[in-house]
Amino acid sequence: MTDSDTDTRLSGRQKSTAEDADAARDVVTSVVDNVEQVIVGHHDEVEHILTALLGRGHVLLEDVPGVGKTMLARSVAQSFDGTFKRVQFTPDLLPSDVTGVNVYNQKTETFEFRPGPVFANVVLGDEINRAPPKTQSALLEAMEERQVSVDGDTHEVPQPYTVIATQNTVERDRTYQLPMAELDRFMKKLRLGYPERGEETDMLDRVVGSHPIETLSPVVTLENFRKARETAAGVTVDESVRDYVTRLAQYTRRHAELGASPRGTIAALRAAQGRAILDGREYVIPDDIQTEATVVFPHRIRTESAESTPRAIVDEALEAVPVE
Repeated sequence: MTDSDTDTRLSGRQKSTAEDADAARDVVTSVVDNVEQVIVGHHDEVEHILTALLGRGHVLLEDVPGVGKTMLARSVAQSFDGTFKRVQFTPDLLPSDVTGVNVYNQKTETFEFRPGPVFANVVLGDEINRAPPKTQSALLEAMEERQVSVDGDTHEVPQPYTVIATQNTVERDRTYQLPMAELDRFMKKLRLGYPERGEETDMLDRVVGSHPIETLSPVVTLENFRKARETAAGVTVDESVRDYVTRLAQYTRRHAELGASPRGTIAALRAAQGRAILDGREYVIPDDIQTEATVVFPHRIRTESAESTPRAIVDEALEAVPVE
C-alpha cells in the first residue's frame, strides 16, 4: 500500500477512534523509551521526529559535529523492525550511488536494476550538504513521490518511507547549501544543541564499555507502525484548526521575503495529527499546531533583515494570530 492509497482511503472519512489513538500512542511511546536508552537529554527532539514519522514526513537534523545527530537518527531507525540504509554523503558521491543503477546481465542479455541505499524504510543521509546539489537532488523524487526513476523506469520505494538527514553547519567552505526546493521537502528541521552538565555526565556513564546503540533492538513491528500512521492520518482536524494554520502561514508570507509554503501548511497539519497521537487524542487542537509550527515553518522562511530571523517571525505569528 502506498502513501497515496492510504491518503485516498482515509480521505473517505475513516476517522480514528479513541481506542485507535490509544494503541498508536503505545506504539510511539515504546519507540521514544527505546531511543532514550541511547540518547540523553533530547526528549522533545525525539518526540518531534516521531510526530514527523507519523505524519509521513522527513526530518533534517542540523547542528555542529559531535552532538549526536547521527546517533539519534540510527536509534530511531533501529527501533523499527524495518529496513534501514545509511548514505554517507561526500563530494564525489554520484546520484546513481544513491538511487541505484541498471547493470547489463550477460547471461540473460538484459539490464537489471540494482537498487541503491535510498530503497529502505528509513534512510539516513549523513552530512547531506557535503555532496553537490546534483547528488542531493537524487533524493527529491523519492522524498516527495515515494518513487525513483532510473533510465526511464520507475521503481517504488518501500512503505513506510522516511528520510532522516543530518547537516554540518560548521565547515561552510567545504559544504553546499541546500536549495529551497530540497529544504521544503523536509517536514521539520531540528537542532540538538549541547547537553546540560548532568545530561553529559549521564551520557558518559552509558558509553563506558560498550555503546548502547550496539545492543538496541526493534520494539515495534513494521505492521504496527503502519497502523499507527494510518491512525494518525485519520485524526480529526476541525475546519477552525485548518483555518488557524492557514492564517499562521499567511502571516509569515506578509512579514518575510519568502514565507511558509502550502506544502508547509500540509506538513504542519500532518505533524499536529502525530502530536495528537502522542497525547492519545483522535482530534487536533490549536496547541498541537503551535508546538509543531516552531519546527515546521522556520526553515521555509527567508527574511530580508538579519535582525528578523525566521524563528522570530513564527513566534510573532503565534503571538499575533488569534485562535478562533
